[in-house]
Amino acid sequence: MRAPPTTELSVRRAFEADASGLRMLPDAVARPTSDVEVAALLAEATATRTPVTAAGGQSSTTGASITDRGILLSMRGCDRIVDIDPVTRIARVESGALVADVKRAAAACGLTWAPDPTSEAESTVGGALACNASGARTYWYGATRRHLHGLRVALAGGRILDLERTDIEKNTAGYALVQDRVDWFVGSEGTLGVILDAQLTLVPRPERTIALAIPFPSEGAALAGVSAARETAAVAPRCIEYFDPAAAAIARAADGDRLSITAGASLVYIEQDIAGDGSLDPVFDAWLAVAEGQGASCADVQVFDSDTALLRARAMRHAVPATMNERGARMRADGGRKVSTDWAVPYRKLGAAVAAARAIAARAGVEPAVTYGHAGNGHPHQNYIARNATELATITQVVEETLRQVLAMGGTIAAEHGIGKLKRQWLSLQLAPEQLAVMRAVKRELDPFALLAPGNVL
Repeated sequence: MRAPPTTELSVRRAFEADASGLRMLPDAVARPTSDVEVAALLAEATATRTPVTAAGGQSSTTGASITDRGILLSMRGCDRIVDIDPVTRIARVESGALVADVKRAAAACGLTWAPDPTSEAESTVGGALACNASGARTYWYGATRRHLHGLRVALAGGRILDLERTDIEKNTAGYALVQDRVDWFVGSEGTLGVILDAQLTLVPRPERTIALAIPFPSEGAALAGVSAARETAAVAPRCIEYFDPAAAAIARAADGDRLSITAGASLVYIEQDIAGDGSLDPVFDAWLAVAEGQGASCADVQVFDSDTALLRARAMRHAVPATMNERGARMRADGGRKVSTDWAVPYRKLGAAVAAARAIAARAGVEPAVTYGHAGNGHPHQNYIARNATELATITQVVEETLRQVLAMGGTIAAEHGIGKLKRQWLSLQLAPEQLAVMRAVKRELDPFALLAPGNVL
């Protein structure tokens, strides 16, 4: 027997916030544990014209996993890791499974799921797919879409689709945008269907991984170092991450001040997979040559060369957004919050883009953003803290002006976290009217009453 959605206030409040800083109290919360329950709920919601917003771990930074209209559909109860096949390298998992749990299960077979959102211990597979999540290692492995073989999806009326990618190498049947329906739902942020389970494509776990934290005397030198690393054949990083002085200070504090970096210095963090158990000296020498070429303080380079050390480095990295989330949360009472961006530009233009963003904020009298993230892809995160509603309005204008500059450089307003509710006001800056019209047409076909994830994307 399916339990009806609850309207109990304490339960609704437990699902009213995500990592965006927004709060939206749903009218009801549903917590299914099976595909059958989800399909039945969607069929009933369509009959009564009740909006439904699916949510996973609610780690969204864009407000995509909260709603104040209709039912919040928490998929966390559908969290089974159904099967991991080491021969085909495919894992079948339900959408509520945590990314970290999937990785642990795959590791027992010598495999891994390559996507690595920083919040993998809190983010679900369904959520990662819904926003086409990525992470530090996207530089080497690509975003989530690339690591998916198939989906089971429930449409708005409750009909379930089972979709798989084909192995054909050539296809000219119809427009490219309709040839693989799996891709319709990856990055759709819950607006086209509810992901029930997924067939994930796995890759072998690296034999060995080392990491280096390289201090640079300035932001410009660090970002030039990122470009040099991309263009040096002697190195093969799986991630290239950047920390400005403020972000580096947070990481250092989280690491118990063990990280060797002076005040005002910027930091570049890299990881590289190593085959076999040979000498690491050639790898280190190649990286030191890149670093020295941009004025890095090579005497202070820190090495992470064990699983324990790499976990420590990951915790350091995660401390930055976690700390900024905490700072933003303290401002909610006065109408403020954290404002985060995830724009991206071609990597050679990253230094110019960050400098432009800094200048825009300075002209507006806004405190500089804490800037960190996936510099190897030309994709930083900028976190501002608005202390009140007035500052929030000013920072919103700063972000819009920054995005216009980013687009002029051939960039994108959203590289990782999707659009959600917070960035939909800027989508038309990037997409032409005909692109938006095609998106609306697909939405009408799959969700004719516009009941799924209202307010997300469109």
